[in-house]
Amino acid sequence: MNLATEQYLLEKDFEEPLVLFYIQEPCIIIGRNQNAIEEIDQKFVRERGITVTRRLSGGGAVYDDLGNVSFSFVTKAGREDFGNFAEFTQPILKAIHEMGATGAEVSGRNDLLIEGKKFSGNAMYKKRGKLFSHGTLMLDVDLDVLPQALRVAKDKIESKGTKSVRSHVTNLRPYLAAEYQGLSTEAFRDELLKRLFDVNDLRTIAAKELHLSAEDDAAIAQLVTEIYGNEEWIYGEAPAYSIQRRRRYPAVGIIDARIEVAKGHISNLVFYGDYFGQKDSSELAEKLVGLPYQRQALATALKDIEADLYFSHLDNETLLDLLAD
Repeated sequence: MNLATEQYLLEKDFEEPLVLFYIQEPCIIIGRNQNAIEEIDQKFVRERGITVTRRLSGGGAVYDDLGNVSFSFVTKAGREDFGNFAEFTQPILKAIHEMGATGAEVSGRNDLLIEGKKFSGNAMYKKRGKLFSHGTLMLDVDLDVLPQALRVAKDKIESKGTKSVRSHVTNLRPYLAAEYQGLSTEAFRDELLKRLFDVNDLRTIAAKELHLSAEDDAAIAQLVTEIYGNEEWIYGEAPAYSIQRRRRYPAVGIIDARIEVAKGHISNLVFYGDYFGQKDSSELAEKLVGLPYQRQALATALKDIEADLYFSHLDNETLLDLLAD
């Protein structure tokens, strides 16, 4: 919903730059040119109910939870603006310095660091003379969940998708001045807003708020349905890739599945291994080619198939885990 709002605002007419802050429940947002399965632990994400979506902008995958504040500046773009992360993060950096985290700095292309550890990643998207630059601010993110959710799969994956660069990360809270260390995420956001607009009371900038109408909300909801909540966009937009899933089961033997995926669908599937089966596993592969490479689509297809006819002593759920986890 928040990504859809950014896109919607980008397409509206406006005179002054817009700033949007959002706080969201656990989610992973992958970059425009990434392969989702290379970036996330699918099983962990599914079991934890973590939302996965894809944004319009490039860059790497990020994990957000209720301890993170994301910000977005929506502006009219000059030719020199795209890629100038220092310009768009400077107001945020200044506010953080004023709150005591004086060691925070821009580092590399698009990160904010403190004591060499990353607490903010940023990305940009430009369209028709307008641009949004958005980023994360890790105030109090669950650092135990983050590395489990954003984890490269152990399977062999060959893809031309943009890879995330794994960094040492940290939360901002310990670096803030004592009077700000107890702030809730919402209160931290409000302190940032006060400093961006140089006011002591947010009520004084109420006239600058842009209120969306019911018509606006409906248009945003449509973008969610068509794009950001659509699995074809999330998984189907990945560059073509191949993946090898090889497991050994005591009663079955080794099953080595070689899967090729194009436009989010299985384009080729071959099984290798020392397993036994009453039926030729190539027949099963043919039944699965053309399906979306998504767990639910495979689960639906396997309901009408007995896995142990192709791989003796293997049940359907285990086969599904082999193919999709």
